[in-house]
Amino acid sequence: MAIAREGRICSFCGMPGGPGTDLPLMGGLGAQICASCITHFHAVVEDEAAIAESRRAFPWESMSDTEVLAVLPQILASAEQNQQFAHEWVELLRERNVSWAEIGRTLGVSRQAVWERFARKSGDNGATA
Repeated sequence: MAIAREGRICSFCGMPGGPGTDLPLMGGLGAQICASCITHFHAVVEDEAAIAESRRAFPWESMSDTEVLAVLPQILASAEQNQQFAHEWVELLRERNVSWAEIGRTLGVSRQAVWERFARKSGDNGATA
């Protein structure tokens, strides 16, 4: 199973990117970042005043209700993308014949719990393997 970057969004700005778009995405563990955000965050990390400012307040503290509402769908899209990555990683592990029990141990849950969370959506009904 290939874990694809098609249809992904930047986890930081919410812009769609990946192959076939003008916005390359990089990353892993569910988080994806575009070149524009890398440039922005690099500039912040290299600027002592920006670092000091980032330590004083969270961005949402200065945002209006309208701005916070506008960001909410992006937060949910990023969360859904991370859930999709989790499903893809579990599917990858199952294709490598890693047992539900081992996946469950890794996640700190029972074999049944991990199977209920991931197998029904992936179509993997191998409950004991």
